[in-house]
Amino acid sequence: METLPTIQEQEGALVASNGPDLEALYTRFIEFAQVRQRSLETYKKALKQFFNFLGARGITEPTRLDIIAYKEKMEAEGKKPTTARLYLTAVKLFFQWLDQEGIYKNITAKIKCARIGAGFKKDYLTTAQAKALLQSFKRDTLEEKRDYAIIRLSITTGLRTIEIARANVEDLRAYGDEMALYIQGKGKDEKADFVKVPAKVYEAIRDYLAARGAYGMKDPLFAGVGNRNAGGRLTTRSISGIEKGALVSAGLNSDRLTAHSLRHTAATLNLLNGGTLEETKQLLRHTNINTTLIYAHALERANNQSEARIEAALG
Repeated sequence: METLPTIQEQEGALVASNGPDLEALYTRFIEFAQVRQRSLETYKKALKQFFNFLGARGITEPTRLDIIAYKEKMEAEGKKPTTARLYLTAVKLFFQWLDQEGIYKNITAKIKCARIGAGFKKDYLTTAQAKALLQSFKRDTLEEKRDYAIIRLSITTGLRTIEIARANVEDLRAYGDEMALYIQGKGKDEKADFVKVPAKVYEAIRDYLAARGAYGMKDPLFAGVGNRNAGGRLTTRSISGIEKGALVSAGLNSDRLTAHSLRHTAATLNLLNGGTLEETKQLLRHTNINTTLIYAHALERANNQSEARIEAALG
């Protein structure tokens, strides 16, 4: 089998400094993996880092010990377990494919990725905090109206930033006697799912659209307002920034409170106010109820008063 090359990046391409044509190998691997654009960029970044690791050590025929050393290096550098796991997964998939194609032996077999706890890494808002967040908006300017509508929609429906970014004006339509927003969910190719849009959320969106003025039905539901992207589709990064900025402005400044916290908040408030586990699963569109169970377990622990009872017994 062939040795593996070190690589560098030139004009967005992976370029081999020696050995087989890595760009061709990479292209074939991505076709094999059948991943989406966002995952593709992550795989590219992960493989670039891995080959740079090999190149810096002059390794052209990596072994299982080199994979373990790479894993330990990421841990020593303080990479988050989720990031280290993602990077190592990309490398493992690459070597699985290389072995399948007869190019290089799979030296990653039985090497475990970083363990990630079952709990969530981000906090949710309490009812009081959620109310304070919504009440912190002035809603005078077009930007304020837009941001308030995004926050209200996120905290009520638990939509992901990518789902908000993909939404068009035409996706907001009637569902029976209620309004719904049809969405292209995570890992989906079409807008087959929907979330119900309660009256106050719909009012906030309509208020924003009225202030926005002329727009087409196929235009993005939430658009840029600045000179650089006026009327253009917001990116997931922009939406995350809007939501994080709103949290900070409302005095909720914590590394554990991010845009994803609003999704957690939707699930938690639903459970706290009588929603069932199955209803919460449907709300968040989880494919596996075990993911939804994490919310329920977190609430069970929050309501567990064991420590207070022990303290009371001790006097």
